[in-house]
Amino acid sequence: MSFYLNSVLYGWYPYLCLTVFLLGSLLRFDAGQYTWRSGSSQLLRRRQLMWGSNLFHVGILVIFGGHVVGLLTPVAIFDLLGISHGFKQLLAMAVGGIAGIACFVGLTLLVHRRLFDARIRRTSSVGDIVILLMLYAQLTLGLLTIAVSARHLDGSEMVKFMGWAQGIVTLNPAAAVLVLDVDPIFKLHLFLGMTIFLVFPFTRLVHVWSAPIWYLGRTGFQVVRTKQPVANRRRDQSLTVADLAPRPRPASPTGKTVPQPVAGE
Repeated sequence: MSFYLNSVLYGWYPYLCLTVFLLGSLLRFDAGQYTWRSGSSQLLRRRQLMWGSNLFHVGILVIFGGHVVGLLTPVAIFDLLGISHGFKQLLAMAVGGIAGIACFVGLTLLVHRRLFDARIRRTSSVGDIVILLMLYAQLTLGLLTIAVSARHLDGSEMVKFMGWAQGIVTLNPAAAVLVLDVDPIFKLHLFLGMTIFLVFPFTRLVHVWSAPIWYLGRTGFQVVRTKQPVANRRRDQSLTVADLAPRPRPASPTGKTVPQPVAGE
């Protein structure tokens, strides 16, 4: 890849993706709150959804957290803690591999369910299917990078990506030169990952922003109140079993007995 194209894709394209990611999410929340959700199809193939969703979400959270910590933590901190580049590389391969396999199995179940169940496919938008396939391709590329990383167990390639990511965050697009000569698998993985951030605000992925993380720290009990008016609620509570028992009415002029309504009707 030429130096110029590399600078555009890995020096300036990240800022376009991050800008659209942040501003697009904000504008969609402000102007389209009724679309701020993940369409539910949980009544269909519920067991497959449960396994697929749980494996996918657990795996993707571990992978995302590992990428953030691994890429954005300064190298000096790892050196200060006595963690060698080689050990960090092996740790990333092991943890990322286990989480990646779990995520891959879960995502495979979700993709199969979405594409091969006719009822679910009819209720799916083009965006639902496209973003699933993009995540599937990105995850596959990520797993393929493990084999490439095995050829660089000294951690030298990993240090390049750390320098690139930290350079982008600190507004230094010249950091693109650090990934100029890395393996094409890594470059495809980086490019598709940034593109997912680019399309994020226009897909169902925006529901990530609404994840109820605050719920984990809730200290009190959840209070559930009925919508029934207080007067009616008190009246119903004052009724006895005898009041609720059906009683016959006096005979009508025609000679027929009509059941008397239950108290409170």
